[in-house]
Amino acid sequence: MKGFYLLLGSMLILTSAVSAQFNADPILNIENKDKKFLNYGYFLGFNRYGFKFDYKNDRGDQNTDVQVLESTGFNVGLIGEMRLHEFLDLRIEPGLYYNARTLGFPGFQATEEGERNAIREVKSTYINFPVLLKINTRRFGNWKPFLVAGPSASLNLGSNEASPDDNSSGTFRMKKWTYNYEIGFGIDFYLEYFKFTPSIRGVFGLTDELIRDNDPNSPWTGNIEKMSTRGLFVNFTFE
Repeated sequence: MKGFYLLLGSMLILTSAVSAQFNADPILNIENKDKKFLNYGYFLGFNRYGFKFDYKNDRGDQNTDVQVLESTGFNVGLIGEMRLHEFLDLRIEPGLYYNARTLGFPGFQATEEGERNAIREVKSTYINFPVLLKINTRRFGNWKPFLVAGPSASLNLGSNEASPDDNSSGTFRMKKWTYNYEIGFGIDFYLEYFKFTPSIRGVFGLTDELIRDNDPNSPWTGNIEKMSTRGLFVNFTFE
């Protein structure tokens, strides 16, 4: 949660700094920018990836839950936007998302070997393919808020799906393809030569990403019913 508030605070500070330059009756910048049928750009940003676990035998005891230590990763990608209506755009944002998560599994003894078995570091490099609807308000001078939502598919380049080894050999395996839905909001700022957009978006996995161990009673995966991604993206877009 600390990372969430840090990223959100950073975006709000930057947004305030950009919006402060606009007075109540500004000269309109790049006035015809949104009237084009197609627009292109790129984005840079940050992410926080986590997991949501559902268990086969969930007794509501947090001491038996898998612990997830999140970290901040980075995003980079391209944007293609098609104007459908004054207040509606179709948007694709193929991008590269890198992150690392550390998982702590319960039930292991407090020995050197037990501590080694209880920890799995999950490094993931996703190629994410979202198809989003962007719902705009009308333009207020040189800024315009919007909502965005839609499905996405992610290719996990570090999934280890084809590996014959499992957690008993120290290998944590995930499926190569995952499917999600994304929802968020942002503000378009129309500067003198380009449009700058800070946005924040939540990502919610729809499919089970876990590859089970060969042993059905595995202490790592035996009690897990479903493991799906939860994530937060903060992107800064230039068009």
